[in-house]
Amino acid sequence: MFGDMMGMMNKLKEAQEKVEATKKRLSFVMVDEQSSDGLLKITITANREVKNVSIDDELLKDKEQLEDYMVLTMNKAIEKATKIHEAEIGAAAKDGMPDIPGMNDMLK
Repeated sequence: MFGDMMGMMNKLKEAQEKVEATKKRLSFVMVDEQSSDGLLKITITANREVKNVSIDDELLKDKEQLEDYMVLTMNKAIEKATKIHEAEIGAAAKDGMPDIPGMNDMLK
């Protein structure tokens, strides 16, 4: 029993290490999003850190329009990055988890 417990603890530690490594890797995964007309482009990491914002001069003429574009485009970029982040972290965590009876049913 003690050996099984130590094995599970080691597996949990490995899972935690895989998740941390995945988080670091996601800092280098870039997600690009742009407005429907291409006047605003945003690049963020899969960890949801903004890396670049490109604004066409045409948008600089209308502050309210620029603000609307920023909100819409940023939210789309964050949504994409979040999906990638959750899928990658979830896969890393599940891959490293010890085989605990009934655990797979709880994770569904």
